[in-house]
Amino acid sequence: MLDRKIIQTEDGSATIFIPEWNESYHSKHGAIQEAYHVFIQNGLTDFMDKNEISILEIGFGTGLNALITALEVLGKSIKVNYTGIEKYPVTEEEFSKLNYAKTLKEFNLNIPISETEIQKHYFDLMHANWEEIVAIEPNFNLKKVQADFLEFDFPTAEFDLVYFDAFGARVQPNLWTEELFEKIYHSMKNEAVFTTYSSKGSVRRALQTVGLDVEKRPGPPGKREMLVARKK
Repeated sequence: MLDRKIIQTEDGSATIFIPEWNESYHSKHGAIQEAYHVFIQNGLTDFMDKNEISILEIGFGTGLNALITALEVLGKSIKVNYTGIEKYPVTEEEFSKLNYAKTLKEFNLNIPISETEIQKHYFDLMHANWEEIVAIEPNFNLKKVQADFLEFDFPTAEFDLVYFDAFGARVQPNLWTEELFEKIYHSMKNEAVFTTYSSKGSVRRALQTVGLDVEKRPGPPGKREMLVARKK
């Protein structure tokens, strides 16, 4: 496995950096800012009036996207069934050094629980019990699967929302192709949404080729554009 280091991003939140690839798990301009912009504001927000949704995350990574999703629905009537796929889970030593509980409270003052509760009840729990469903909250069920994305047996027409947060095409181009996007397409329900930080033309064309309607939207800090797609 490649060497991984904990670094601080510009919004004060931490991420994991892979020196050999010169690639980080989140934007160096702000891990939390990127996660909220790409996956909450351009994804989850569209579904907050639903009773129940299923979310698929490609690249569970540090668990940040799952964490902020759970916090966003805390106390709400919506129920979320969240599936995260990750080939190389972060270690306990690594996730214990990620400062998301502290920086999330500073970033979003509306979170109704304490920093300690976020760390212990949410973040620590999110990295335990792989391959089984864990009730993080009564309205948030999490299942983490350790698997290669290209080898995963995707269910048919199960997901309402897809967070695509794989490493960039520069270092893992095989994850941004029609082969994987077609599998994801068939796992999405009609009117399901696919959101990602990428805005590459090759990615947009591959998503369109498998049948998704794709649009460019303003990107998070440090990035001009991102992509959001819908299954019609």
